[in-house]
Amino acid sequence: MVDWSQIVQQHGPLVWTTVYRLLRHDADAADCFQRTFLSALVLSRTQTVRSWPGLLQRLGTARALESLRQRLRQAQRLRPLFAEVAASSNTPEPDQAAAVSELSDHLREALAQLDARQAQVFCLICLDGQSYAETADQLGLTVSHVGVLLNRARLGLRQRLRGHEPADARRPEEVEP
Repeated sequence: MVDWSQIVQQHGPLVWTTVYRLLRHDADAADCFQRTFLSALVLSRTQTVRSWPGLLQRLGTARALESLRQRLRQAQRLRPLFAEVAASSNTPEPDQAAAVSELSDHLREALAQLDARQAQVFCLICLDGQSYAETADQLGLTVSHVGVLLNRARLGLRQRLRGHEPADARRPEEVEP
């Protein structure tokens, strides 16, 4: 029998960090945190868990990406309304912190548009700092398949974020005249 209060106490900070890093919203992260542990509970009833941190981080990443996709779908439904409001307001140019925040939002949106496996691999390696081998073990993949998925994720993100990078960071042939 598994002591869930001990598992939540021991691994809760890892799960919270994982989901909050992607969502950047307390209520969404709290919901995702709960769904992560619920998924782990259901999974632990059908199979033996070899690594609680690995399982919880993988499930947290998957749940956070689901939330991002849901947020993206909702934002796309509301985008025409936001465009009208933005056109009617005269806001000053954003400073450096606002630009970074905006780019982070675009990254989250782009992650939500990626294939689920590619997004998971990217998050586990690039955001959580896991190795290819750790990621492969958690996801039940080969190390080479993880490399392929990461490469595809980076290419997909690069394409989706191309219009959002500062002009001085782009190569001369990519800057519009």
